[in-house]
Parts: sequence; C-alpha cells; structure tokens
Amino acid sequence: MNDKNIDQLKRLKLRKNAEMRLKVYGILSISLALIMLATLMISIGLSGYSALQQAYVKLEINVDSKKVLDEKGGFSNQKALLVNWDGIVSNSFITNFPEITKRSEKRSLRALMSSNAGYELRQYFQKNPDDLDENITIWLSASDDFDQYMKGRFNTSVDEKDRRLSNQQLKWIDFLAMEKISKLKFNTSFFVNADSREPESAGILGAVVGSTLTLTITILFALPLAVMASVYLEYFAKPGRLTDFIEVNINNLAAIPSIVFGLLGLSVFLGFFGLPRSAPLVGGLCLGLMTIPTIIIASRASIRAVPPSIKDAALALGASRMQAALHHVLPLAAPGILTGTIIGMAQALGETAPLLMIGMVAFIIETPDSFTSAATAMPVQIFMWSDSAERAFYERSSLAILFLVGFLIIMNSLAVFLRRKFEKKW
Repeated sequence: MNDKNIDQLKRLKLRKNAEMRLKVYGILSISLALIMLATLMISIGLSGYSALQQAYVKLEINVDSKKVLDEKGGFSNQKALLVNWDGIVSNSFITNFPEITKRSEKRSLRALMSSNAGYELRQYFQKNPDDLDENITIWLSASDDFDQYMKGRFNTSVDEKDRRLSNQQLKWIDFLAMEKISKLKFNTSFFVNADSREPESAGILGAVVGSTLTLTITILFALPLAVMASVYLEYFAKPGRLTDFIEVNINNLAAIPSIVFGLLGLSVFLGFFGLPRSAPLVGGLCLGLMTIPTIIIASRASIRAVPPSIKDAALALGASRMQAALHHVLPLAAPGILTGTIIGMAQALGETAPLLMIGMVAFIIETPDSFTSAATAMPVQIFMWSDSAERAFYERSSLAILFLVGFLIIMNSLAVFLRRKFEKKW
C-alpha cells in the first residue's frame, strides 16, 4: 500500500469519526432537551395536580320556599336577592360545634367556609327548587386556607401570629375531617366556572371560551389574507425592488416582538376604529396580524414545493394563470399551508403581551357569549393567577399551564400528522 492510499484511509477515518461525533452531539442535544422538558412538566405537575381536588364541607340545610318562590311557584331572583344565603350557610356550619358560644370564635369558624358558599347554595336551589322546604345534605366549598391545609400545603411550622389559620381553627378542621364532615372531592369548579376573587371558586371555562373566540377571529382574518398574499408573490408579482421590499418586510414582521402588534391594535383598532376593549374581536385581529407573516412564509414554501409542470400543464390546456394557481397548485400545497396555519395558531394561543395591551387582562367573572363580549384568554388568566398572593391560585395557575401546554402539544402533533398524511413526494 503506497503513501497515497494510506493518506486516503486516514482522511476517511477522520471523516467517519467526525460524522460519529456529530451524531453523538445530536443525540445528546435531543436528550438534554427532552430532560429539560420532562423536568419542567414534572415541576409544574407537582405544583398543580392538587388543584384537581377541592375541600368541601357537608351541611344540613332547610330553606323556606316562601322566601324564594314567586306566586306561580317559580324561582324568583328578586326574592332570592333578599335572602341571607351566607347567614344560612354559617348557621348550619356552626351547628357542628354546639360548644362554641363566643362571637369571636363564631367569626373564626365562619372564616373556614368559602365566601362564595352562599352563592353556591343559591345556585343549587335555583336549579333544584323542588328541594325547598326539605332537609337536604349539600357539600359546599371550604375556604382556600382550609383547602390548602387538607392538602398538606399549609405551613404549620410558622408562628401562629404569622399564619392565616390559628391553632384553634386547625383543630376544628381536623375534627371535621375526622368526623367525615369535610373531605377532598374532585374540583368541578375549575372546569365549569369562570374567574373569581376566591381561588376555591375560580375556573378556566371563561378563559377557554375567550381563547376559542379569539382564535376563531384570528384564523378567519389571517388565513385568507396570508394565502392570497402567498399566491400573489409566487405567481403574479413582478420581480423588482417593490417585490423584494415586500418579501424583506414579511420576514421582518415574523421576527417583531409580539407586544408591538399589541401597541398597533391599541392605537388602530381601539383608538381609531373604536372597537370594544377586552373583546375577542380585537384580540383576534391583533393575533391575526402577528400570525399572517408566519402563514405567508409556510404557504410560499408549500407552493414552491409543487412542481412547475403542474402549472405549466394547466396553462397548456387553456387555464388562466388564476385558474392554474387556485384549481391546481393551491390544492396540492394545502397540506403545507394547513401545517403552517396550525403552527401559527399554536403560537398565537400562547401569546400574552398583545392581549395585555388591548385590555384582555380584565377581571371577567362571566363566560363570554359573543365576539364583542368582555373576555380574557388562557395565557392572560394564568398571568393573573400567578400574580395573586393566595397559594391556591398558584396551584390553579400550574394546572392551567399543564392544560395549555397539553393543547399546544396536540396542535403541533396534529400539524406533523397532517403533513405526513397528505404531503406528496414529487
């Protein structure tokens, strides 16, 4: 073997070693990313899983039907407003401790029930008026501190004067748990309620509906404009400085911080057009402006991937340029366009800054029912909860993050599935 062959073998060996190192680096990078993702999800999960349960107290209650029913026997909201529902709850709760007679102790005992327990009782009789005049057993929400103590998340090692629950209140909670008057049950309120000042009554339904309405406006606004712009730039725009200027700015818009689109929406949609503040309509338009560049880039790449022979064949058979683009090229590019749209929508779903600028950070206790109703969105809801002082809001924000991340994973997985299922090999 001559020196030339030896030198070639050495270079071949070095090249194989370099390829092996590159492969190892890639595996290590992916493994590190998966470890970091798993660590993040586990950390959030450990903080938020307990929000799936809520502390409830069993009470024996009897309400006189004459206080809440009208002359026709229906539930009267006007009469119900005059009923002291909180007092009914408190009196029933205190009967579990007949030895307590001091006013200060009764006040401390009442603090263990949720401030919304009276509202829950009213809602129950509004849905079940036949239970009036009957002795019923009902489970009502305990306070957030009560709830945290039963979950083992209340720090009892802190000095009593620095705690929100006294030693006497802790003894009362232990007694209620021992007598099975209180227990942890599945937290349905988290899934069926909107936001609330009290963490034990706060839920994500309002934010989920708000996000759905906002994303509906986003896709209706962004997708047609992005596809039309992509078709124009690929098949109708003449090469030149103007076209180059447009392409450069589209790429720049895709990299602009999202808060800039919030400022644009604040000045244009709210300031100039006078659209309603905190509405999904405005939020969807802002997110649509942010999403359009992403969809345009993905759509143009998909259109370019279609062989030119498809368009040429259509033109040769007498189709116009518009017919060739819309009837032949665009359907074949649809899987890639759909993938880019889903990715853009997933990005919009997780955005907070633009929505903060247009007022969707408002405290909304009702589930929105239209595109112009005051609403909030999931990322904004999480932001508000994480900024609250109560420990119970922290665990609910962690659980909401898990749902948001899970939905984003589903959307991205759907994009990958659709791309693999419908893409064509040319």
